[in-house]
This record gives sequence, structure tokens and C-alpha cells, in this order.
Amino acid sequence: MEEFFENELARKFEDMIENNDEYYFDTEELEDIIIYYLELGDISYAEQAVNFGLKLHPNSIEIKTKQLEVLLELEDYSTARKLIAELTESCMESTDFLVCCAKYYSNLGNPRRAIEFCEKALKLEEEQNFLHNFIADEHINLQDPFSALKHYKLALTFDPNDEYSFENCLVCLNELKKYDEAVEFMNSYLDRFPFSEIAWYEYGQFFFNRKNYEEAIKAFDYLLAINSGSVNVYGNKAACLEALGKYDEAIKVYQEMLEVEFTKAFTYYKIGLCYRELKQPVQALAAFQRSMVEDPQFYQSMMEQSYIYEEMGGMKEALHFAKEATALNEDNLDYQKRMAFLYIESGRFEESLDCLKKLVTQEPGRFYNWYAYSEVLMLLGDYEEAISLLDRAVQKHQRAELYYQRSNCWFHLKNEQGGREDLEKALELDESIAEDMLQKYPFMEEEVKKVKARKK
Repeated sequence: MEEFFENELARKFEDMIENNDEYYFDTEELEDIIIYYLELGDISYAEQAVNFGLKLHPNSIEIKTKQLEVLLELEDYSTARKLIAELTESCMESTDFLVCCAKYYSNLGNPRRAIEFCEKALKLEEEQNFLHNFIADEHINLQDPFSALKHYKLALTFDPNDEYSFENCLVCLNELKKYDEAVEFMNSYLDRFPFSEIAWYEYGQFFFNRKNYEEAIKAFDYLLAINSGSVNVYGNKAACLEALGKYDEAIKVYQEMLEVEFTKAFTYYKIGLCYRELKQPVQALAAFQRSMVEDPQFYQSMMEQSYIYEEMGGMKEALHFAKEATALNEDNLDYQKRMAFLYIESGRFEESLDCLKKLVTQEPGRFYNWYAYSEVLMLLGDYEEAISLLDRAVQKHQRAELYYQRSNCWFHLKNEQGGREDLEKALELDESIAEDMLQKYPFMEEEVKKVKARKK
């Protein structure tokens, strides 16, 4: 890698540009310089190298082919089309040129033409692995996973260590729902390459996704035997153990994971969740606190502490950690709901209003947001504001509960006509909940009897 970044020819070229000099490079050297910049993703320098190369060697087919690559990177398809027309007669035996043509048509959304050029390039028996992957990708664009699978497999025969081909074979088999064939494919590959980390990883993921956690664990154990420093694998193994309800074992795996990873906040958080499942709140709290030592802004651990303190009856602490977590993640509506709930449970109704307002603004389609908001306003005795809110609510939700609520508000404001009209509408929509509503709003009991008597 160091040699790649310390390319002598590229350094000489850059010195020439910086010093405003002109050095001589032969065509092969210029090709190497252009390739270096293309692989590095520095298209600006690649373009400069092409322009300088054409100045020195204006008739070089090789440099013009590299120019075509640069044009495709720059998405200058108009100029690229003209250059393709110019080079076609002399370059049909050039793999690089044919690949450029394939890229040109691929980029323009014509996968069939791209495949045609790749198939011509295959006859030259160069870059076989790359070309089969290219063809396979274009079949994916054509939504033809069957043909794509064939070419990914062919690519793998030319480079058995090609992780891209291997992974995409599994993607195609999964899309084709050939699950048994996928298992056979992975087992066959692992028989030939028993130390392939990517193969064992995919094997584990395959069985994890199918809830065969025991088989997935076997794969992850093999992986850890090959590479004990693979952080993600510890996490995957622990997730399998959690799914099996083996939380004690999962904790041990997470603890092993702590020894090899750099950022530990999330792992302590996962350990805390396992202790919660084991009904061990003290150990869970300790893990969540360690998580926050690692990352003081890890709001998931803050909120989990809030839940534990609530379960232990510590509402003050529960509210504190919920507020801290919500402050770091204000757009999380679940957190806003939790805050509203804790405020209401603590009898701090006015402080819940901001949360409830956000909920009806951002989730107007959820009936219970409106219901809870209006309920709190009534508890505060703010009946006029409650009516204003319920006017908006009934436009979105024709629910009896909202009309019972608004009726209660009207009666408290001595507007008997409005109260009766809403009460009649509420009973019409759902009379079965009238008794429950009267337990909440006993003020309306006599009026309910009157409405029911009139209906008879």
C-alpha cells in the first residue's frame, strides 16, 4: 500500500506540474500515471495526465483509451461517444477499449449493449474475472438473477478468493429462493477454502437470518478461531445467544468483545440489556453507567436507566435520565411519548404539554396523541384550549372518545347546547363506552341519561 501511494512516476509528474516544467514520458509511463490516478480516484490529475500525454503522443491509441476512461468518470458522454467512434476500427482487439464501451452503455442505462461488449472482450481471454462480474452486474440491472448467478460463479472460477463474486452468488441464490443450493454452495466453497473468513461469515449470517442460531454460532466460532480480533463476529455470536434466551452466555461473549474493540459504549449497553432480561437491575444499571462513561452522549443507555429507575420506583431519577436522553434525540417520538408519560405519572401535567404538542404535530394520524393531549388540558382545567384542540382532532378522527371529551368541556364552560350536541354524536358513534367515559367525566352523568331518554 505504501508503494502505491509513493508512486515515483506520479511524483515526477506532479513535480513537473508544480514547477511549470515539461518532462518527457513515454506512452507506457503515461499509461501507468493515468492508471495510478484513476485507481486513486483523483480524476483531476488523471485528466491532466491525459491531456499532457496527448500533447506528447497525439496518435497514441493507448492514451486515447485512457482518455475515454477519464471521460466516463467525468460523465462527459457526448465527447466519449465521439471518441468511441474514432477508436472503434482500431481498438476492437483491446480489452480496455471494449470495457470502456461496456461502461459507456451501462452508464447510459443500456445493460444489453454493455453485455455485448463484455462478451466480445471475453474472447480476448483477459480480465476474465472482472468481465464476468461486469456481465453479472448488468444481468442484475435487467432483473435476471438466474443469468447473473451463472456469471458470478464463472468469475469465482477465475479468482476463487473474489469476495464480491462469492457474496453476490449468495444474493442471487437468496433472490431465487434456492436456499438448499445456497447451503451446498457455501459448504462446497468452505471445503476448498476452510479458512475463508467471508465464507464463514456469510454462512453464519445465512443461518442467523433463518433463525437457526445453533448453526450460526458454529460458523461464528470457526471465524473467531481463524481471527480472534473480529469484533463484529463477537456481536453476531452474542446476538444468536440472546435469541436463544442464553443471556448469561451472551454477556460472556460481550465481555470477550470488550477486550478487542476500541469503542465500548454499545457493548456495555448490550450487556445492560442482557442483565435486564435476567431481571438483574443493579448489574444492568452498572453496565449502562459504564456505557455512558465510554460515551457520555450515548442516549440509549440513558433511556434504559430511566426504565430501570421507573421499575424500582425512582420516578425522579427515571425522569432525569429520560430528559437527558430526549435532549440528545429530540426527533425521537418514542422518547417524547415516554417523557409525556413520566411527566403525567409524576403529576407534572403542564410540563407534559410540550411533548404532547410535538406528538400531535408530527404524528397527527395517531388518535391517542390527540386523546392524551386533550385529557391533560382538561386535567389542567384549560377547557377552551382543549376544545380548540378537539376541533382539529375530530377533523382527522371520527372517534366517540373525542366527542365525549369535547362534550365534557362544553358542559364545564356552561355551554349546554354544545355539550348535548357532542354527547349525542358520541353516543351515536359508540354508546358502549359511555359508562367508561362517565367514570372519567362524571359531570355528564345526568346529561347522558337525558339524551338516552330522548332517544327512547
